[in-house]
Amino acid sequence: MRAKKNPIDALWDFFCSLKLTIVTLILLAVTSIIGTVIQQNRSPEEYLQEYSESTYRLLDSLQFFDMYHSWWFLALLGVFSLNLIACSINRFPRVWKAATQPVLVADDSLFQTFSNVDEHLVAGSVDEVKARLETFLKQQFASPVVTEKEGVVHLFSQKMPYARFGVYITHLSILIIFIGAIIGSLWGYKAYVNIVEGSAESRVWPRGSNTPIDLGFSVRCDEFSVSYYEGSNRPKEFKSLLTVIDGGQIITERRPVIVNDPLSYKGITFYQSSYGTTGDAVLKLKATVKATGETVDLTVRQGQRVSLPGGASMRVVDFAPSYQNFGPGARLEVVDAGGKRSSFLVLKAFPGFDAQRSADFAFSLQDFQQRYYTGLQVAKDPGVWVVWVGCTLMIIGSMVAFFLSHRRIWVTIQPVGKKTGVKIGGTAHRNQPGFELFFDELKKNLKSELAS
Repeated sequence: MRAKKNPIDALWDFFCSLKLTIVTLILLAVTSIIGTVIQQNRSPEEYLQEYSESTYRLLDSLQFFDMYHSWWFLALLGVFSLNLIACSINRFPRVWKAATQPVLVADDSLFQTFSNVDEHLVAGSVDEVKARLETFLKQQFASPVVTEKEGVVHLFSQKMPYARFGVYITHLSILIIFIGAIIGSLWGYKAYVNIVEGSAESRVWPRGSNTPIDLGFSVRCDEFSVSYYEGSNRPKEFKSLLTVIDGGQIITERRPVIVNDPLSYKGITFYQSSYGTTGDAVLKLKATVKATGETVDLTVRQGQRVSLPGGASMRVVDFAPSYQNFGPGARLEVVDAGGKRSSFLVLKAFPGFDAQRSADFAFSLQDFQQRYYTGLQVAKDPGVWVVWVGCTLMIIGSMVAFFLSHRRIWVTIQPVGKKTGVKIGGTAHRNQPGFELFFDELKKNLKSELAS
């Protein structure tokens, strides 16, 4: 009858299980897909535009809107980490022994496990053949360890035993990346801030929260500009000139920030994310009295009504920096002396356009001033350098694990009648086809060496 395991051994076997590894990886992959499909850390208003209220409440209760900070996702990472650690500890002693305490003497049972074996019967004494094969292995492979036992000489050579530890470097890198992610999750944040041109902000607002975070310094937007693709109102590039002020001292002045070129200070990174207009535009217009040719320069704020010669008046009803691919345009409303209203469009790119209209005045748009605000995503991640260390170790570990292998060769030299028998065998812990090609070449060279 099979003995029942104690709870500690059963728990250890559970965490060492390959099935647990596969299940955890599948769950992590599925949840990562959910985190990709459902946009993370948006405001409740934005989610309610996409989902019904009942769906929103369900997804919110499951923490699908901030999945990578949810308790169940962190629990999955924890289980995977424990599984990785347990599997590594379980196998490490055998791997350490194979790398640091190799079997120096190969008997017949060991040779039977090799797929790469060769035998020769040569003239000469055991000592002579041993000396020749020591030199041969040193030149062709690696310096051998010589062991003499009961009149039989055993040679053992190995290369790159440390290649066995590449997988453990990779395992360690994964754990370090997880640690960095947890540090960023606990002590970092993702937030946003809108800064109007000419103003400064020292606080940012985390996603999904109305409680601001104090930066400990201020960021000023000195200037914002946006350029459009020719013939369209699609933005080509929008750029902020930011100044960082800390303790009354200017740290960075008018630093350009565009998409994919953020500003970083004290571990906090500011990414260019969005923009918008703020306040009413101020337009410079020229009004021409058609009857006399008299011109009047007007500086008008959007919505403001101003007087015109002869008792008429006008106001700017609407303004767009890019009006239907025609560039800056404004819709004006004119009330003549008799109270008759007329509404029409003027375009900066076509100053003579309004002159064709049958009216007392002809208007042209000379220039405009529009204040913008820059929308910045703000991220603080104190664990990012830990993640980079883990990524570097992962590259190193993967290269060692996949491109290097622990290769070993055993040679047995013993007297056989009046001649000397030589048996050679070898193996590699990875990339057996590559080792077979190497061993075939080694056998050819050995045959030539023994024949000479």
